[in-house]
Amino acid sequence: MPHPSWPAPDEVRRLADQLSPLIRFGTSSWTYPGWTGLIYEREYPASGATARMLKEYAQWPLFRTVGIDSFFYRPASQRTLQDYADALPDGFRCVSKVWERITAHTFANPRERAHFGQRNPDWLNSELFLNEVVGPMVDVFSDHIGPLVLEFQTIAKKEKVAGADFASHLDRFFAQLPTTVPYAVEIRNEEFLCPEYFAVLRTHGVGHVFNAWTRMPRIGEQFQLHDAITAPFIVSRALLRTGRTYSAAVDAFAPYDHVQDENPELRADLTALAKAALELRVPAYLIVNNRAEGCAPLTIAAVAQKLAAG
Repeated sequence: MPHPSWPAPDEVRRLADQLSPLIRFGTSSWTYPGWTGLIYEREYPASGATARMLKEYAQWPLFRTVGIDSFFYRPASQRTLQDYADALPDGFRCVSKVWERITAHTFANPRERAHFGQRNPDWLNSELFLNEVVGPMVDVFSDHIGPLVLEFQTIAKKEKVAGADFASHLDRFFAQLPTTVPYAVEIRNEEFLCPEYFAVLRTHGVGHVFNAWTRMPRIGEQFQLHDAITAPFIVSRALLRTGRTYSAAVDAFAPYDHVQDENPELRADLTALAKAALELRVPAYLIVNNRAEGCAPLTIAAVAQKLAAG
């Protein structure tokens, strides 16, 4: 039975028709049974239906991109990339996470038991990135490549990596990459939001990911820093309310079928990014996670309403 807070399909289409093609809303992953009746017309099995769900996801009028989070845990196989390419309409570009082996400064994932707590020798390894991430995507997924997001988990203070040092590492890394692919950087260390960081991104045409995350300044606060739009596109990932942990949001919001914690500041920040994109005439990839308010599609619909009203 549809939730009473869900917008009518005609309203969703009306909002989508009012949006500029530059505004590309999408969600952080898409395999959520709680969206049945809102996004999906049928129920899907718990496994083996990812590409079929993606095909139906891309038909919802307000979705013009999607965040592919699973590529963070392992490089995408050519089979997976081909399945996703076959499921998506022409020109539907994705915001794909980069394999964590490239971005993890220290092994912190329980899956890396043998190396847990040790420095990662492949941190910002450009050759590995080109061979395992960029190459297969260019070969199989070229029509759907949006910004490749290098998500850097929090680097502990004991590692003594200052903001300027981090920026220097990024500078060397991006200098070795082709400029034909769009890249973006998401950080979880507030102290890295320094002039050197933004200058390096701007030099290489790499985007800063405006992220709403538990220990980062609000998206709107990041937007005010050091000419923070550093690329010919804008990327945002609305993940969590400041101070709320991921596990707490999962416990509070599952199964993600309605908004449970409306966040007016977050909605205003996303609206401001969209308006900036329109003024600059660049695409804005605005990714929303279910853990931001409880139901990412409804958060997107609310921001689209704000844009339409403005």
